[in-house]
Amino acid sequence: MCANHDGWEPQTRLGRKVAEGDIDTMADALNSGLPLKEPELVDQLLPGLEDEVLDINMVQRMTDSGRRVKFRCVVAIGNRDGYVGYAEGRDDQVGGAIQKAIDIAKLNMIQVNRGAGSWEDRSERPHSLARRTKGKAGSVEVELIPAPTGLGLAATDTVRKILELGGVENAWTKSHGNTRTTLNLAKATYNALENAAESRGPRGRTDYSEEVAE
Repeated sequence: MCANHDGWEPQTRLGRKVAEGDIDTMADALNSGLPLKEPELVDQLLPGLEDEVLDINMVQRMTDSGRRVKFRCVVAIGNRDGYVGYAEGRDDQVGGAIQKAIDIAKLNMIQVNRGAGSWEDRSERPHSLARRTKGKAGSVEVELIPAPTGLGLAATDTVRKILELGGVENAWTKSHGNTRTTLNLAKATYNALENAAESRGPRGRTDYSEEVAE
């Protein structure tokens, strides 16, 4: 079994390839055709990831033993340079819910399809989206539109945070539905980026829902 300097012992084929140096970029990992199942793998390939807690809610569920209370946290992570992840996590404590959401978001990492934003834009650095894209979650639909340098992010706070974490600096956005629901707004934004993602593993990514966090 391979182990790195942090004591991580990879449990999957993809993890072993990363630990042995056969795969040394996140793009190669996503294009490998192997499922992404270890958060530590992402830490190795994308050190210094930033996270943003988008929403925290207390949820209740009736069980045979009575009412059960948990916290649900919505989190986005990214390196501000083309990679972003999103997830929801639940736990009895807020801190635990946040950490679970962060770990799941790492497994939902995608590469953002970035570009110049306009055919008239002479910038050689990708700062916007390569093409128009849409995403939907619940009743909310979000449309992301490429924009030239200098516009900034014409977006609500939740959408802006996710785009910033993914390295998108200029974009127009449109949203429809109950956009006051942060959960659906964030998920729709992530889904829009995923729909235009350049690098994908099997089925685009492994679909880890908040149920994994329980």
